[in-house]
Amino acid sequence: MPRAAIDIGSNSLLLLVVDDAGNVLHDEANVVGLGRGLGDVGVFRPDRMEAAVSLLGDYAQKARALGVAPENVRTIATSASRRALNATTFYANVRAKTGLRAEIVSGEEEARLTWLGGVAGLGLGPGPALLCDPGGGSTEVIVGEGPHIRSRVSLEIGTVRLTEQYLGTGVVAAAALARLRAHVDAAVATLDLDFIPKAAVAVAGTATTLAAADLGLPAYDPAVVHGSTLTAAALRRWIDRLLAATPEERRRLVAVSPERADTVLAGAVILLAILERARRQAWRVSDRGLRFGAIQR
Repeated sequence: MPRAAIDIGSNSLLLLVVDDAGNVLHDEANVVGLGRGLGDVGVFRPDRMEAAVSLLGDYAQKARALGVAPENVRTIATSASRRALNATTFYANVRAKTGLRAEIVSGEEEARLTWLGGVAGLGLGPGPALLCDPGGGSTEVIVGEGPHIRSRVSLEIGTVRLTEQYLGTGVVAAAALARLRAHVDAAVATLDLDFIPKAAVAVAGTATTLAAADLGLPAYDPAVVHGSTLTAAALRRWIDRLLAATPEERRRLVAVSPERADTVLAGAVILLAILERARRQAWRVSDRGLRFGAIQR
């Protein structure tokens, strides 16, 4: 029987459907910005909830067409949903309108699923590895080996939150970026990394968008992005280019995912800071993540 999972993040909503052998039948991601305007403690905005319900309804129909009834789709809600005061009401509405039964998971379960999915197919080999998932509301940093997690930390630095707090959606001032970097550096300095990981893996939309842009891909290709390398030097170049760009130029620079144009600069800063903290020179980029962990038996 086919299986399906939906990942409801602070910025993106993702749908994955696989057959009984684990072959991908459908894999789709769309930026909705459900956590936009949420802040540290707040509520989902009506327009973002409406957009999310519409997309989730579409996802439910696609899953059904591929043999998975909406009530059997594993629907996982993460950071933003843990913080939103109206999340319970919102997901009751989602179930009534789409048939999807969302599960708001703990940070520990989010980390476990992200780790299992994120490292799949990378052939990392023995030794502890570090995985970074810079989401819209928070950034998850996980250390593990094989199927086991050694530690996980959730940093309250997310691409959407930082963009709203420091950068905005217009031309970015150098002083604003400097304040953002200081905030990120202070958060990353709390990471207890007394060893150099054997590998550093970056998952989620910021990493895959930057990797695809750095590879010069005319359109996003998960087969090319998965397992690719994103170096510290490349991240520094992208930070400089995105800082100097107008909003229109930012969209052209990340044309493979223009809906991330406003938040990718904050994401690049997060990825660079954590890579430097881990004393590694490059990320291995994973096109997979929580959704792939959620469909594992």
